[in-house]
Amino acid sequence: MKNSKGFTLLEMVVVVIIISILFLLTVPNVSRVISSVDSKACQALTKVVDSAIVQFRLDYDSDPGSLADLVNGGYLEPEQTRCSSGDSLSIVDGHCVID
Repeated sequence: MKNSKGFTLLEMVVVVIIISILFLLTVPNVSRVISSVDSKACQALTKVVDSAIVQFRLDYDSDPGSLADLVNGGYLEPEQTRCSSGDSLSIVDGHCVID
C-alpha cells in the first residue's frame, strides 16, 4: 500500500469551490457596508460643521457666508469641507447640507 502525504485533485477542487462560495457570499456584503459607512460618515461630518456654525454664530452674532469662513476662522480643517465619498458640503439657511 502506498502512503502519500499530499492532497488529491478532488480534495483541492472541493476546497477551491468552498472558498469561491464564501467569496461570492462576502463580496456583496462588504460593498454594501462600505457604502453605508460613507453615508454615515458624511452625516456625522454635517453635524460637525453644524457645530462649527453655532460656534461661529456665538462669536460673531451672524452666520458664516461659506465653509471658507469657518476654515479661515479656525473652526474647521480644510479637509472637513468635503465628505470622504466626494460629496461637497455647503451652508444653506445656517445649516450644513450635502450637495
